[in-house]
Amino acid sequence: MNIKITHNWLLDYLDTDAGPYDVQKYLSLSGPSIETVEKIDDDYVYDIEITSNRIDMASVLGIAREAQAILPQYGIKAKIKNNPLEQNGFSRIGNGLSRIENPLKLDIHLKNEGLCSRFMTIVLDNVTIDKAPEFMNRRLTLSGIKSINNVVNISNYLMMTFGQPTHVFDYDKIGAGKMIMRESKAGEKIITLDDKEVTLPGGDIVIEDGSGRLIDLCGIMGGANSAVSENTKRIVLFVQTYNKQKIRRTSMLTGQRTVAATYFEKGLDEERVEPTLACGAKLLEKYASAKIASPLYDIYPQPYRPKQIEINIGEINHKIGVEIPREKIVDILENLGFLVLVGGHHDVSLRVAVPSWRHKDISIKEDIVEEIARIYGYHNLPNILQPIAYVKESKEMEKLFTLQFKVKTFLKHLGLNEVLNYSMISKELIGNFGMETAGHLTLANAMNEELKYMRISLLPSLVKNIKDNQGRSDKLKLFELAKVYIPANSLPEELYKLAIAVDTDYFDLKGIVEALYRELNINFDKFDKSIIRLNSNTRYKLEIKKDVYMVELDFQTLIDNYKILPQYHPINPYSVIKLDLNIQKKEGTDFAKIKKIAYQTSKLLTNIEFVSVFQNKLTFRFYFNSPERNITEEEAKEELEKINSQLH
Repeated sequence: MNIKITHNWLLDYLDTDAGPYDVQKYLSLSGPSIETVEKIDDDYVYDIEITSNRIDMASVLGIAREAQAILPQYGIKAKIKNNPLEQNGFSRIGNGLSRIENPLKLDIHLKNEGLCSRFMTIVLDNVTIDKAPEFMNRRLTLSGIKSINNVVNISNYLMMTFGQPTHVFDYDKIGAGKMIMRESKAGEKIITLDDKEVTLPGGDIVIEDGSGRLIDLCGIMGGANSAVSENTKRIVLFVQTYNKQKIRRTSMLTGQRTVAATYFEKGLDEERVEPTLACGAKLLEKYASAKIASPLYDIYPQPYRPKQIEINIGEINHKIGVEIPREKIVDILENLGFLVLVGGHHDVSLRVAVPSWRHKDISIKEDIVEEIARIYGYHNLPNILQPIAYVKESKEMEKLFTLQFKVKTFLKHLGLNEVLNYSMISKELIGNFGMETAGHLTLANAMNEELKYMRISLLPSLVKNIKDNQGRSDKLKLFELAKVYIPANSLPEELYKLAIAVDTDYFDLKGIVEALYRELNINFDKFDKSIIRLNSNTRYKLEIKKDVYMVELDFQTLIDNYKILPQYHPINPYSVIKLDLNIQKKEGTDFAKIKKIAYQTSKLLTNIEFVSVFQNKLTFRFYFNSPERNITEEEAKEELEKINSQLH
């Protein structure tokens, strides 16, 4: 994911001499990649790529912490200041809590276990809905977030500052002051803040109020029926962390991809919930005249337990490949937020306490080594290549890849173009080919209706390629070598197929297939290579102007019968007599059948070739020869006559 923050926003929490382009240069070397820096008036906007396992960096404070560790490696001062994460949240809002005379109450229930790892909320009264302060509006706008009002903007400002999404409800719109967090039932509907009606697949995290209405699609978007409006006077500030798998599933199945979802689906730090809520209460008090009007509700079933990893200085240097002084190692780790205790013989052992925001991706010694190496700078490590390791392919895979390359190269040299299609097709395309969707595997989370069913044949996609490219070339000859997916009891059966489609004629495709079999030294007559003509109904539905001929071959059969060298046949020293025969083309005329009859009729026949077609007459060339003697032309003509009589 990418986030945008501004330089001045970063300087609120980072004391540094670095300019914007220094920050970009050095952080990109050892930490998050800052893809662009754009100057806008008196500020600079960073566009920062955040890797999926480092969601803790996706905030102003997260980038400030990375800068605190990285910039000193290049002689630049960098120190986090005014860090709200290090201040106790309860103490910061304690005075407000003690002054409550008639507290507003919330009735909170977590109906299902495993939905929410921490649920923290507070009610605020005397709220004034107005414009947000200009600095906040400007920073959010430059970060790509729409400015709405002071209350909503504070919620978004907290998310970008802390990397912790928050939500604000209108307290008076929550039926009976009751919030029930539960799993949704399949088919339940909710109208979200953007006025979209979302049908839920079931098993989603939702909040229901005392009147039975769904008021929040948790971790994704709030309900329109509990939204803050210009008439709002009392609000619920709601900060929480969720089951990341459920958030990801709901977001993908419903197509609701929000900024909040991209945070929650990666797993957030439960310990950050409290300082975020405390800071939010202070901002709402300052910029919305809000007053704390309820107890602090904090549901935290399994509080975070700090974990420690012990590692030896020698292990670190051995794995990195350079000698890094102990003091530098400790500085790097402490600047990243780790607590380091030094002990053991000659002070070479480290006990490293993992901060809460890193406990999901720091588990073993090697994780600690990786952190030290990247901050120290991979570019500072000796560029000695490791010895090359050869991993021998299995015979089956080696043969597969070898033959794939050979077939693709050969077809390319015959003038065909290779296409690569998705493994999924649409219901419409399946129907156009007279197939049923019931015979196809269906994707549960298809990106769209065009990519919903796994292919059991390559031909529909290939014909669609013909349709999409008609008019761009006088002749289209396409092929695809890919897997099809046949439904089975558990996992589908994955089979490689080779499909070829042309808009020229039957004989062109037949020649291509024959040439391929000869190139692979496979007996052409031994295997099925049925050429299909696209039926007129499908042609009409797809609006294809020319006839299309196609064939689909089982690639495993080609692999099993492929020979590197052709079978040796001794040269026949006796003469060959060639004679042509015209055969009237009629319904059911089949070259394979003609060959079969001809070879059964004459023992002197050694080969048959198709020559041409003219006015419904097919011309074939017959080759006669004996391995024992020279035959006469009269003998050859007698053999041809016998064949002709059998064919009529």
